[in-house]
Amino acid sequence: MENLTPLFIVALGVVVLLLLIMKLNLNTFISLIVVSFLVALALGMPLHEIVGSIEGGMGNTLGDIALIFGFGAILGKLISDAGGAQRIALTLINKFGEKNIQWAVVIASFIIGIALFFEVGLVLLVPIVYQIAKQLKVSTLYLGIPMIAALSVTHGFLPPHPGPTVIAQQYGANIGMVLIYGLIIALPTVVIAGPLFTIVAKKLVPDAFQKTGDIKSLGEVKQFEIEDTPGFGISVFTAIFPVILMAFATIIDLLQDVWGVSDNLFFEIVHLIGEPTPALLLSVLLAIYTMGIARSIPMKDVMKSAEESIRSISMMLLIIGGGGVLKQVLIDGGVGDSVAELFEGSSMSPILLAWIIAAILRISLGSATVAALTTAGLVIPLMEGTDVNLALMVLATGAGSVIASHVNDAGFWMFKEFFGLTMKETFSTWTLLETVISVVGLGFILLLSIFV
Repeated sequence: MENLTPLFIVALGVVVLLLLIMKLNLNTFISLIVVSFLVALALGMPLHEIVGSIEGGMGNTLGDIALIFGFGAILGKLISDAGGAQRIALTLINKFGEKNIQWAVVIASFIIGIALFFEVGLVLLVPIVYQIAKQLKVSTLYLGIPMIAALSVTHGFLPPHPGPTVIAQQYGANIGMVLIYGLIIALPTVVIAGPLFTIVAKKLVPDAFQKTGDIKSLGEVKQFEIEDTPGFGISVFTAIFPVILMAFATIIDLLQDVWGVSDNLFFEIVHLIGEPTPALLLSVLLAIYTMGIARSIPMKDVMKSAEESIRSISMMLLIIGGGGVLKQVLIDGGVGDSVAELFEGSSMSPILLAWIIAAILRISLGSATVAALTTAGLVIPLMEGTDVNLALMVLATGAGSVIASHVNDAGFWMFKEFFGLTMKETFSTWTLLETVISVVGLGFILLLSIFV
């Protein structure tokens, strides 16, 4: 019973956080930091380590995403303020028709999601989703949920994303098989968690689907006559330039492994531009030219758009950092160790065990990547002497690690702030959506395990 105490403390911390935000209307960022201190004390962390854990959580979280979000927001704003996002939106509407627009968003998000990290795909697609919703006079959430579903599924199941790639290495699984099985599972999961789940979400929180054209992170969005917008080709090229760079780097990485060639200057340069931050920086520089200089827009106006984009995401970055603080306190406070003790000596099916452990760690700690990597360390000894499919083990771990994202996960706050939702609306959309992805993914993994 003693090893359950940290989990009770986590649950109590979540309740206190919700009371501070929803009942006392305390600022979300301040609430997260207050609860992080309280939880650290309740977990028995040494007093002299608490501040270091909190500062480390803030630094690690923003260190990972501040540059990505900053450059992503600038890129999105430049494309939006030049009319590029509006041009892309109108062209997609014309090609797919209003009735099929959700599928257009799903396909675009899935393709972008394969190549880009979740956060990068999100900041790139939000301006386009906003414009489509505005043109069709539908809720941004109506298109936002399918977009998020595609990005989350690719992030959780498909290499070259960090989670499945690193777990595959830990388990000794073949990356190619992880990708093939991952695609088989990902495609139907996106359909269920995207367009189909949107129907359910609309019934759960109808008020959230009344909000149209309200994405605060974009700031003030300009409208154009179609003839005043950049061409569709150059708009798309500018928007997906980070995808091109990162996909190119991934392909070169794979070829390098196949050929067995060691690193040289060429490969080092490719690796560099394939990282999210340099890829986005180069894309911003491209957008300054294609969306600004090439259209005779004064540099002063282009830079004004860039500055406005950063101003509009400043509070969101603090809130995301606050979510990272709470996550770090839970990790440093030993919550993961308590979960590990619960499953010592278990004789359960390795696939199901990997999913359950990853799910509990995800709910307790908040970070999908930490949950997945910790799970790998716990279940590897239990796989010895079994003939379990290693690629399916990777996918089961990935599926468990995305379940029930809530207040200790930065993704929860990203979604809430981007779409201007209340706490209740975020739980009923984002948290439930992530749970659907996890459970449906597990179902398809178990089904596939019968045949492979």
